[in-house]
Amino acid sequence: MNVVFDSKKHPHRRYNPLLDEWILVSPQRSNRPWQGQTEKTIQEELPAYDSECYLCPGNIRANGEKNPDYQGVYVFDNDFGALLSDKVEFSDNSTDFFSIKPERGINRVICFSENHSLTLPEMEKDAIKEVIDVWQQQYDELGSKEFINHVQIFENKGQIMGCSNPHPHGQIWAQSSIPTAVVKTQKSLKSYFERTGRSLLEDYLQKEIETDERIILENKSFVALVPFWAVWPYETMIISKRKAGSILEFSDAEKYDLAGIIKNLTIKYDNLFEISFPYSAGIHQSPTDGLSHPEWHFHMHFFPPLLRNAEVKKFMVGYEMLAEAQRDITPEQSAEILKNLSSIHYKNRH
Repeated sequence: MNVVFDSKKHPHRRYNPLLDEWILVSPQRSNRPWQGQTEKTIQEELPAYDSECYLCPGNIRANGEKNPDYQGVYVFDNDFGALLSDKVEFSDNSTDFFSIKPERGINRVICFSENHSLTLPEMEKDAIKEVIDVWQQQYDELGSKEFINHVQIFENKGQIMGCSNPHPHGQIWAQSSIPTAVVKTQKSLKSYFERTGRSLLEDYLQKEIETDERIILENKSFVALVPFWAVWPYETMIISKRKAGSILEFSDAEKYDLAGIIKNLTIKYDNLFEISFPYSAGIHQSPTDGLSHPEWHFHMHFFPPLLRNAEVKKFMVGYEMLAEAQRDITPEQSAEILKNLSSIHYKNRH
């Protein structure tokens, strides 16, 4: 039987121009019963200082070093980094099926605040702006090193995302190679720029503003939206309105705007299920390989795992691992839900 297609009801595929990939959307499955794994949602009230925390001011870290009595943002080299800065001697004996090469890099931890109990949505806008200032400084410092060609700034929030310490913090992995996902993004951005002379994300953002179906927040400098091709149920992306290749190009006013939109977006996340909402977030921006990259346009991804409530998360298994990404709730539905949530944190409503 032939029926008229409705993207809110019928399975369909959507194209992701950043990664040159497709995603399967199955909106008819959004109400299916769930008898699988659920997550614990114990709301723990954290103290402002925890004597057992490796990241709190004045405490001894796992490697025996003592943190200073810092206030605000504190950065240090990761004690258990995935990368090492040592230059090693290497003889390349790679074959078609067995290729290997050394990878140099630097891993750093950025404590967002001395206050152990805070997360980004509960921090003041000025304090978030200080974090962005440090992101900018670290991108500049690390990216200027001769052997660093890419600087990845990110945050894993919540135990469900593998975060081993609740103290508010993020990480930087700076390395000699450009990582796989970034290479794919760069290829798409460059192909579009060479074909049109314009930024892919600048043109995409203009279309999103015109349709206004997936925009959650907007200020003078940035837009937060659910991408048309979003994979995770409440995945979002912050895009700069002005084409800026990296965080280095932002003025103080733009950094305040970025702080404001990060704060308001993460407040909406917390308000969705009235929990400290877990996610992995990170910035995509121009590599630091010394080459010209007019194709790049600053954007920040948020990938939260929760699906229909605080207990049920989206699993990437089976079809997703063997075929392609799939989602149930449509990006338009999740955008409407997030947009309609209050910008006042649920803890501050009384």
